[in-house]
Amino acid sequence: MFKSLLVNLLTSALVVAIALPIAFNFYDRTVARPARLIGVVDVGEVYRLKESEFTQIVTRTSSEDERQKALLMARRFAQRLPLALEELPRDCHCLVVVRSAVAGVPPNAVDLTASLKHKVELP
Repeated sequence: MFKSLLVNLLTSALVVAIALPIAFNFYDRTVARPARLIGVVDVGEVYRLKESEFTQIVTRTSSEDERQKALLMARRFAQRLPLALEELPRDCHCLVVVRSAVAGVPPNAVDLTASLKHKVELP
């Protein structure tokens, strides 16, 4: 009786020791890892594009009205950029980081720069 109880106990322990890592690996690959999506955004590129657009408008025109429109555009951009950056994580349901903070390209990263450009009304 004691021998059969010991065999059952060891068999159960062996089955759990084998099945638990397999189950954990399966869970990690199918549930946990896909949820760790990272959004990468190049804020510097978006800022440089808007700065270039502003510079072209200001240098191209000589009228005060056009310059005031350019300043208004720059002010709207300055107000819209932080709001757009706050919206990105909610839209993609992921962690969003600045591209310069990422070394290499992680396999679970998605580029959100185009989405940011759209949100701040860049071509």
